[in-house]
Amino acid sequence: MQTPLTYSSFVAVGDSFTEGMSDLLPDGTYRGWADLLAGRLAARSPGFRYANLAVRGKLIRQIAEDQVDTAADMGADLITLVGGLNDVLRPTCDVDEVCALLESSAARLAPACKQLVLMRSPVRSGPVATRMLPRMVRLFDFVGELAERHGALVVDLYGAGVLSDARMWADDRLHLTAEGHERVAEAVWQTLGLPPEARWTQELPPPVPVRWTARRGADLRFTRDHLLPWIGRRLTGRSSGDGRPPKRPDLLPFLDQ
Repeated sequence: MQTPLTYSSFVAVGDSFTEGMSDLLPDGTYRGWADLLAGRLAARSPGFRYANLAVRGKLIRQIAEDQVDTAADMGADLITLVGGLNDVLRPTCDVDEVCALLESSAARLAPACKQLVLMRSPVRSGPVATRMLPRMVRLFDFVGELAERHGALVVDLYGAGVLSDARMWADDRLHLTAEGHERVAEAVWQTLGLPPEARWTQELPPPVPVRWTARRGADLRFTRDHLLPWIGRRLTGRSSGDGRPPKRPDLLPFLDQ
């Protein structure tokens, strides 16, 4: 039986999904799957170092230009690259360009680490996902091709039905809950060949019926608090990540908070 690799350092590259939204900590910061994974890897490797370059709202071109070279130059054992979904969920998107930028990013990162990990991102069930499904499927198919070319591992979160369950998503309907992030961390852990600690694909119990008035109230709050501000940013060319620095810009020892 092959002994799993030991990773002494980890760099995460991406957008809000990798930054950890909406896994909110008491101090107002976000944790997320990458922090959870780093903590578990650190427990196996004394002196483990971790950087998280992800910034919310970033498109794949911004990830490629602002994060990829920095990550490659850090010389980490493990790098995760997740991006492109923000692009394909927009009304207009050149999927060929998204794939080309993912290709160049993977080509830069794969030789710079022991293991590159790619993902097929989770997608919440709903009308937006249904409308953009052809784009997403095309993107996720390309991720598989990319992994074969560059010796990367793929974590198939899109294929896990439980992560499309609305109960796994926060009130903004764009980001996973704390439990969702915990399941992603376990999925990456197992993809790395490390011993399972949970069944991350286990379905949730049947949902409790919700009254129409409660559903309507939730829809109105979502529109007011999340959808309209998101539309406003799109119309004005702004992003939630504008001016925001990376979460953990330097490859430093990981201290579990």
